[in-house]
Amino acid sequence: MRPLKGYAQAQAYSDNERLPVGGYVLKILDVKYRDDIRGDVITLSFDIAEGEHKDFFARNYKTQTGEDKRWKGVYRLYVPKDDGSEQDAWTMRRFKTAIVNFEESNPGYHWNWDEQTLKGKLIGALFNNKEYEMEGRHGFFTNCHSLVSAEKIRSGKFKVPEDTLLKKKMSSEYPAGAVPMGDGFMNIPDNVEDEGLPFN
Repeated sequence: MRPLKGYAQAQAYSDNERLPVGGYVLKILDVKYRDDIRGDVITLSFDIAEGEHKDFFARNYKTQTGEDKRWKGVYRLYVPKDDGSEQDAWTMRRFKTAIVNFEESNPGYHWNWDEQTLKGKLIGALFNNKEYEMEGRHGFFTNCHSLVSAEKIRSGKFKVPEDTLLKKKMSSEYPAGAVPMGDGFMNIPDNVEDEGLPFN
């Protein structure tokens, strides 16, 4: 085999590039409100604010070398449509839970229907493994599953959510009951849309 150009400069994937599942205290760095295919959404860009993995997403961003660098610390909070549907009731409950957790995590803060007031706030978050399959690749990435109070994370009184698995197709290429192992792919697959700019 002939030597490959760029081999010496290439960075190998390693376990430390993937945030371990668990609970973390986050700081919200940017907030955007926009229309999504599923409805209005508040996109929260964050980084780890405390502990061993502090500034994880800033370091992750700096080590990306491709032209499609993107900030991978992102959570989408869907806004209820306020249409009275059963699905909307679930969205309303999830939305209110997130807002109450912001209020509990930031003494003196009260939600005033201005999403920009979330910028700079602390919040707890639970991260699990989420399965992906795209362009012939399969594995798991670390997913911001849900928002909780920062105190819940600091006290250690939380349970990591179970892995989020893909719904199996009728003609699965895996044996029944088998759970494919992860491949150490970066935190979020490249085709997951979102903000590409770092924050000051």
